[in-house]
Amino acid sequence: MDKKNKEIEINEPRMVKSHDVKLDAEYVEWTAELKHRYRSAQIKAAVKVNGEKLLFNWQMGRDLVQKKAEERWGAGVVEQVSLDMQKEFPESKNFSVRNLWYMKQWYLFYTENMKKLKQLVSELLPSEGYERKLEHESEDGTLKLKQPVSEFPLAFACVPWGHHVRIVQHSKTIEEALFYIGYTIKEGISRDTLERVMKDDVYNKRGKAPNNFPKHLTPQLAGLARQVIKENYDFGFATVSHETYDESELEDALHENITALLLELGNGFAFLGRQREMLVGGRTRKIDMLFYHIRLRCYIVCELKAKAFEPEFAGKLNYYVNAVDEVLKLPDDNPTIGLLICSNMNKADVQWSFKEITTPMGVATYNNIRIKDMLPTQEQLKERLELLQKEIRATKRLMKKSSE
Repeated sequence: MDKKNKEIEINEPRMVKSHDVKLDAEYVEWTAELKHRYRSAQIKAAVKVNGEKLLFNWQMGRDLVQKKAEERWGAGVVEQVSLDMQKEFPESKNFSVRNLWYMKQWYLFYTENMKKLKQLVSELLPSEGYERKLEHESEDGTLKLKQPVSEFPLAFACVPWGHHVRIVQHSKTIEEALFYIGYTIKEGISRDTLERVMKDDVYNKRGKAPNNFPKHLTPQLAGLARQVIKENYDFGFATVSHETYDESELEDALHENITALLLELGNGFAFLGRQREMLVGGRTRKIDMLFYHIRLRCYIVCELKAKAFEPEFAGKLNYYVNAVDEVLKLPDDNPTIGLLICSNMNKADVQWSFKEITTPMGVATYNNIRIKDMLPTQEQLKERLELLQKEIRATKRLMKKSSE
């Protein structure tokens, strides 16, 4: 087809559709690479834009501190800066008075001890290539790292401003704040999830669940497993029928709210099923809940107990972990981990029970299960509402009489 006819065909109105192509393996591989490159470009662009905005906020906080703005221009200077900036940039939501105070608070929180900040940043924040997201191409074509302010940690650019504000408001120490920044970077969590994680006090609870991971896992994997397994799980999203519920009803309640359960367990858990049946020696064995953890790259056998820990629970869980290692685990998988979640425990009992255990496992507790019998019925709620309305009407009458 000549050039003229080709142009006519391109300009001719028609529906775009797949035709006259051979979709072989090379084509599929090429388009997959194109999609990967485009997603990577999107991420890099977003991080760079976020990094520049955060750098501005950092410098604004620095200026307010170093220029001693309130002493120099008066107590209302922050409000005046807010008005001036909003007038110049009316489309921006970055210059509210509250946000300017956040910038100052953010800068002060981290820079009161710069030496400590630099040391902790290198120790606590992930170094899994986030620096390359902030690289830019210089005039000579080489990639150079952009770091215009020496005290501004580059890893901060990988976390949105709203996350930074919540972290500083919540954290008591730089160590705690950097932990949640690193957690946000590694897990890619939303602000709502971050607030839930901080409410759960993951920083102080991490690694405190009794476990034998160092004995049966590599140091790196043991450390990661300790971060993954919580000391206590909040099952406030689940409801059982009465106070004397058993494991079966607890499992039903959790399974009915599987999305909430996975959020509470944390990022990386993939649910593979409940009451997973295995035949061992001609007998049926059933696992309460089976998960696969993407970051740990291993199966996690979860046993639920609606009672306090007993030493024999560890032996049963050990059996199931060994069975999964034999039946399901692939050569590339890491050793299966057992997780026992019970209503209460004595840590000495748990540690003594681990002495004869041959597999990695941890023990955690749960709380806040809701009891259906203790919740008001629809009729009770209606009665309470009517009573409240009567009280409001009576109060209004009294107030009217007193005013007369």
